[in-house]
Amino acid sequence: MDLGSAGMFGLGLLLLTLGGDGLVRGASGIARRFGIPPLVIGLTVVAFGTSAPELVVSLTATFGGRDAVAVGNVVGSNIFNVLAILGVCALVRPLVVAQQLVFRDVPVMIAASLLVLFLGLDGRISAFEGALLALGLVWFCWDSLRASRRESPEVKQEYESLAPAGVAPRRSVWIEAAVLLASLAALVLGARWLVGAAVIFARELGVDEAVIALTIVAAGTGLPEVATSVAATLRGERDIAAGNVVGSNVFNLLGILGVTALVSGRGLAVDPAIESFDLPVMTAVAVACLPLLARGHRIPRWQGALFLAYYAAYLLYLVLAEQQHAALARFSAVMLEFVVPFTVATIVAVYLSGRSGPPRDAR
Repeated sequence: MDLGSAGMFGLGLLLLTLGGDGLVRGASGIARRFGIPPLVIGLTVVAFGTSAPELVVSLTATFGGRDAVAVGNVVGSNIFNVLAILGVCALVRPLVVAQQLVFRDVPVMIAASLLVLFLGLDGRISAFEGALLALGLVWFCWDSLRASRRESPEVKQEYESLAPAGVAPRRSVWIEAAVLLASLAALVLGARWLVGAAVIFARELGVDEAVIALTIVAAGTGLPEVATSVAATLRGERDIAAGNVVGSNVFNLLGILGVTALVSGRGLAVDPAIESFDLPVMTAVAVACLPLLARGHRIPRWQGALFLAYYAAYLLYLVLAEQQHAALARFSAVMLEFVVPFTVATIVAVYLSGRSGPPRDAR
């Protein structure tokens, strides 16, 4: 891996991060000037802004004929969001969720994961299927705004705090528009550099482009979600930490895959390895969020540690599979025959005990 490609990758990540933040600030400023409530801004503009890097990267990859990078970026980001981000947040402070939005969003995330898994069985997400996914995102945003009216004042205040405090009403709408355009330009340039560097990494390391997209690119484009969720956890706003991850995953599946497949005009080709392994893993990871629906509405520290351990195991599997290492068969057998069944049984037990028992605080 030469310094040039590493530098291009780093600058691409920096531009994507700055572009996503600027997009949120510019769009929030314009929305405020038109009298849009802060809660609506927190639920829509901020959610879109944190997922903007994934969208631009996937579009850039698709237009360059690299569908494996586009799909791998989304699938890898969803796995990273739950296992890594929620895992870290739960370790920092056990997540106790009170908002109704999460109770609605988790089933939507699971349903969207199952839908994408089903659509990818034939090795392609067509333009028509992409349109259906995009329409699903429109419904999801509308229903989120409708459901937000029933939230408690405390949760509403948390979401209102997401709107950037540095946006001053006295700033001209033209300044906000300039910030918005400059941010979009940074996103496009950053995505081009990031995808270009990922392709170079794949060639230099002798690995498949999909593996780079599932790991390095996915983690890199997930940085805005990391910053938002960890900061919210440290402030004690654990509704935001969980809601940001779940909402981002829904946006990735319905919005990014949908828009990318639709705009390309030819759909998206799903890499066979992603179809047979990574999509099922992504769906299983979504199901692992079911304990949030139990009466306790929580992810304790032990489950956060389990999430992180699973993410490490997932990365190790990708490395072993790419190298066709001799330990791959034994590692897979241990995961499938012992670890996965034990984890499923534990999650089901936690879910059932939470539904039948009294609410518990995980502080």
